[in-house]
Amino acid sequence: MIKTLSFALVHMMVAFSVVYAMTGSFLAGGLVALVEPACNTVAYHLHEKVWTFIRRRRDAGGRTIYA
Repeated sequence: MIKTLSFALVHMMVAFSVVYAMTGSFLAGGLVALVEPACNTVAYHLHEKVWTFIRRRRDAGGRTIYA
């Protein structure tokens, strides 16, 4: 769990730094540092659901849709 929290903190710092460097705005950097990781978390969850579906279909003998 500590590694996960550490990675989340690094992710947020990078997001803040990039947006701050591009805009010069602490507010924009802070907002992106909070919103972007949250959106990424949802996207990752949906990505995993799709791959679980693909694996189950393949294991059940269905036609694969990837190489």
